[in-house]
Amino acid sequence: MFTGLVENTGRVVSFLRRGEAGLLTVQTEIPTDEITIGDSVAVNGACLTVTETGGNTVTFDVSPESLTRTTIGKLRTGDRTNLERAVRLGDRLGGHIVSGHIDCCGRLSRSEVRSGNHQLLFTLPAEHARYLVEKGSVAIDGISLTVNSVSLDSFSVNIIPHTFVSTTLELIRTGDEVNIETDIIGKYVERLTTPWKNSGGLSMKILAENGFL
Repeated sequence: MFTGLVENTGRVVSFLRRGEAGLLTVQTEIPTDEITIGDSVAVNGACLTVTETGGNTVTFDVSPESLTRTTIGKLRTGDRTNLERAVRLGDRLGGHIVSGHIDCCGRLSRSEVRSGNHQLLFTLPAEHARYLVEKGSVAIDGISLTVNSVSLDSFSVNIIPHTFVSTTLELIRTGDEVNIETDIIGKYVERLTTPWKNSGGLSMKILAENGFL
C-alpha cells in the first residue's frame, strides 16, 4: 500500500523487453541500502517488485499485465519517474490509500495556470470515471490529488507549485498519457452493493431479514 506522496523522481536507466514482459532499471536518490529485494515500489503509480539493487539503481520485473494497463512500457532511457516505497505500519497517511494497481490510462486534455497553480483536465474511459467524485481522491502517476470536478469522461485537479516541481507533472504536456488509479473505496462499495441492485434494491424487509433492523 502507498500514500501517493512521491519520495523521489528517478531516471530510467534502461527498459528491456522480454517477450510480453519487461525489465526496468531506474536511478534514484533513495538510498538503495534501504531497499530490499522483494520490496514494493510504486513507479509512476504502478506497484512493482524490486528484483535487484546496485549503486544508485533499482531494477524491477514488469509483468505483461502491467505493460498492458499502464504507461510503463512507453518509458525511455532518461525519462523521469515518480517513486514511492510502500508505506510502513505506523507512518502518517499524508495522501490517501493507494494500492499501486492502475485502473486505466488517462490523457491530459487541457492545462491552465492560475495564481501559480496548475489546473489540469484529464480524460479517461467512462467506466472508470464513475469511481471519481468531486473532492474525492485520485492518484495520477502515483501522485495523490484531490478531484476538483468530474464529468462522464473527464476530471480536473489543481496542482500546487510544490507538487508541480517535485514530481513529473512539470514535464507533462497536452496529449500525454498518465496512469490513473481511482479511489479503492468506491470500487469496493460498488462490488458489495451490486447484488442488492440486481435484486431490486434495498428495502426495510431485506434489512430486517439480514439482521440490520
